[in-house]
Amino acid sequence: MLIAQISDTHIKQSGSLAYGRVDTERMLRDCVAHVMTQNPLPDVVVITGDLVDFGQAQEYELLKDCLAPLTLPLLLIAGNHDERQNFRQVFSEERWAHLHQHPEFVQYAVTLGELRFIGLDTLIPFEGGGMLCEKRLAWLDETLAASKQPTVILMHHAPFLTGIVHMDAIGLSGRAAFAEVVAKHPHVCRILCGHLHRPIQACVAGVMASTAPSPAHQVLLGLLPDTPDSFVMEPPGYQLHLWREGQMVSHQVVLGDFAGPYPFREDGQLIQ
Repeated sequence: MLIAQISDTHIKQSGSLAYGRVDTERMLRDCVAHVMTQNPLPDVVVITGDLVDFGQAQEYELLKDCLAPLTLPLLLIAGNHDERQNFRQVFSEERWAHLHQHPEFVQYAVTLGELRFIGLDTLIPFEGGGMLCEKRLAWLDETLAASKQPTVILMHHAPFLTGIVHMDAIGLSGRAAFAEVVAKHPHVCRILCGHLHRPIQACVAGVMASTAPSPAHQVLLGLLPDTPDSFVMEPPGYQLHLWREGQMVSHQVVLGDFAGPYPFREDGQLIQ
């Protein structure tokens, strides 16, 4: 089973640039087109939050239009830039939209092929940081207990610290309690996150947790305490996660035009 993960699309109203310089609409359209060239095609596309920039209904309508070329099952979760009501309203026809199992939070569990996916809501309205409160964690515990099928958790805020100080400051509250829940359920096979605009990995309760790059702008990689709160236009991308024989293997996909592929040969001789 092949999973395409896109994250932090930050769609604004058409014609508007994020931070006055990033054309997130064009870059997402390029990303969607690239996903559809994969061979084989992914079995599902997941988008791990910060779908739009200000949570406005018009932004979600534009996001929906950008995603229209995807002919694949689509799972979306909210990030700190999202607004639950507008998100639910515009994407009300998606399969997962009918699976909300909590009146307050946009959370769901859906089975696709060999895997079960749990969408987890870490949103705190009008704040950059995220939270997993007792209600959300209790729901997660109950939902994980309901099936022993291999499960992927989708969440926006990563359940680990990264060393990028300004991003850790708006990270996830409730990390330790989340790890305790995950540790109880060995069928959790992966935790896919967003928020960091970079590919980062860490082990949480014995499970690999990872973040994906943005198809637009990336967070500056700075591991000093005084690293400024900045973004860079490093190559955009998305990730492919291959589930096979009980193991998840991840691949980074870089968006852009690059030379190749070329055979490993010199003067007609195969070199490996």
